[in-house]
Amino acid sequence: MPAIRLHRTMSELPAAAWDALHDGRNPFVAHDFLCGLEATGCLRPDWGWSPCHVGLWESETLVAAAPGYLKTNSHGEFVFDQAWAQAYAQHGLHYYPKWLGAVPYSPVTGPRLLARDEAAKRRLLDAIAGFIGRNGLSSAHVNFHDDADEAAFDGHPQDDGWLLREDIQYHWRNDAGWATFEHCLDAMDRKHRKNIRQERRKVREAGISFRIVHGEEAADDDLAAMHRFYLQTFSDYGNSPALTLEFLRHLARTMPRQLVIVLAERGGAAIAGALCLRGGNTLYGRYWGAAEQHPGLHFETCYYQGIDYCLREGLTRFEPGAQGRHKIARGFLPTLVRSRHCIVDPRFARALDEWCAQERHEVRQHLQQLQAHSPFRDGAPA
Repeated sequence: MPAIRLHRTMSELPAAAWDALHDGRNPFVAHDFLCGLEATGCLRPDWGWSPCHVGLWESETLVAAAPGYLKTNSHGEFVFDQAWAQAYAQHGLHYYPKWLGAVPYSPVTGPRLLARDEAAKRRLLDAIAGFIGRNGLSSAHVNFHDDADEAAFDGHPQDDGWLLREDIQYHWRNDAGWATFEHCLDAMDRKHRKNIRQERRKVREAGISFRIVHGEEAADDDLAAMHRFYLQTFSDYGNSPALTLEFLRHLARTMPRQLVIVLAERGGAAIAGALCLRGGNTLYGRYWGAAEQHPGLHFETCYYQGIDYCLREGLTRFEPGAQGRHKIARGFLPTLVRSRHCIVDPRFARALDEWCAQERHEVRQHLQQLQAHSPFRDGAPA
């Protein structure tokens, strides 16, 4: 029988064995990405993140694994369960620590149950549930899992033990096979097409140009500028930044084609930037920041330059990050994302099952309302 091992750092897990469990199309589960977060000071126990990766081993062969963390808060997860923690506290119980299967600070859909086959995925789910039960944790959570993982949950004999939550993000898709940005605009109604052209024109008239660099092309000044913009955004909103400049340098070295940086320049100097990662067929927008404010600069840097990049590179999806209903008017349509939750206490499990069912109903209703605001003439770019 496979043996479960808990790994307190990604460096304990052989990179080749870990990466053999996924197809390499999602950069966020790559060993280099996850190991880099730990090695360059982006994860700290005092911020609530303690690595606790789950590995399923047959002798010395890794057959399944999940990126995991012991959490003492819900910071940086983007699936909000603070109300659950409050309910526990009101009953004199501790919600934290909990186990989280996710990619830190990254609300990006992708594989979370890495395995050689479906049977190994189901054994991995059993191992996670057994681990939290034996160690007195309140719960286990798997955030932003993909369709393949959802099928594993659906096929699991204890599927009703993993509660399903749904939420909405906004994604651009090129299902229609557009070749240029203008082809994409042609599929929109006149109002939205006109607004986007006006936004792009204002940026050009401000004398702003754009340069896109991959990791291997990025000079250290480019990486430092992008990190300054990132810090500025977090300062503006009063939040604590987690990513270090050394992490960006690590990505540039170890994932040179997957790191994509959009730099806005005026008068020969970088004034804004967007940090993205590239997957198999998807561009993932993560962070942005600016040293100057100009009309339309945010939309051009974060959205339109990314769409242009996808069209040039033949990518068919662009996920620009969580939240933001304003993205609909710019061609990013509402899309369901999911998470799963295993609650140890049966009383809370029953109550939260009902709560999740009601939440899913409300999310689906909201999705229908949002779909009515599509900028595309036929409602969807198909």
